[in-house]
Amino acid sequence: MPETLPVLPLDAFEEPADWTELLSKAYTLGEMIKRSAMADDYVYWKKKVEEDAEAKEVSRRLSKAKEKFAECERFGRFHPDYNEALDRVYAVQAEMDKLESVNRFKQAERELDELLHDISFTVARAVSESVKVPEADSQAKGGGCGGGGSCSCGSGGCG
Repeated sequence: MPETLPVLPLDAFEEPADWTELLSKAYTLGEMIKRSAMADDYVYWKKKVEEDAEAKEVSRRLSKAKEKFAECERFGRFHPDYNEALDRVYAVQAEMDKLESVNRFKQAERELDELLHDISFTVARAVSESVKVPEADSQAKGGGCGGGGSCSCGSGGCG
């Protein structure tokens, strides 16, 4: 369960904060997040994926399937192996998604991403209603294990 941070009164900051103070507080917030149970869970499952021999093997096969599909994709849907190569990518990705370590890592990654988005959104709205905040849904944009995203677990298919 995430901790609830205390709410500061509106007059808590009577003088404008300097840039150094803002960065220092941001660093402190980052350290608090790193020490959270949510971050611990993320690091734990990231390590489990890195150590999972089956995940490494499936990731290797996923990389090969993606390479084959990329070759076919250069010529479009009319390449004779296009559909077969695409089906192979989906099949190996489904194998990857069945692995407990990968599933648990993806869940931990999603939860941490949501927390970071909520913090960004809260800070942005504290500044102004018109400040834009990036979308929280990185998984839909190809992040995480097997998606060619940013998890960098080292197993080849994750980032």
